[in-house]
Amino acid sequence: MAYVDGFVIPVQKAKLDAYKDMSNKAGTIWRELGALEFRECVGDDVKPGKLTSFPQSVMLEEGEVVVFSWIVYPSRAKRDEVNEKVMKDPRMAEFMKPENMPFDGKRMIYGGFEMVVDM
Repeated sequence: MAYVDGFVIPVQKAKLDAYKDMSNKAGTIWRELGALEFRECVGDDVKPGKLTSFPQSVMLEEGEVVVFSWIVYPSRAKRDEVNEKVMKDPRMAEFMKPENMPFDGKRMIYGGFEMVVDM
């Protein structure tokens, strides 16, 4: 079954267009190198919770929005292969420097997930 990398990211509303531009460029690279899907979603109905929530998970600050993203691969092995190629791709250099990121990478949450239900 497929494998998914998931992300929750705080993005300043003022930098959302820059984030979308970066995401479109990065998504093109991931797809060219073997990812099946590359999705970016901007929070629309994402309220703070009492114990946990998307805003709390990234310590959302005033003027920021939560972005929920995922990349789908055929398998964990393919994900590892694709990510290794992506990190070596010279087109990624502009995104890898913290000063060029239109979001706070220190508050990004990410991880790999084995898909167990796909309907």
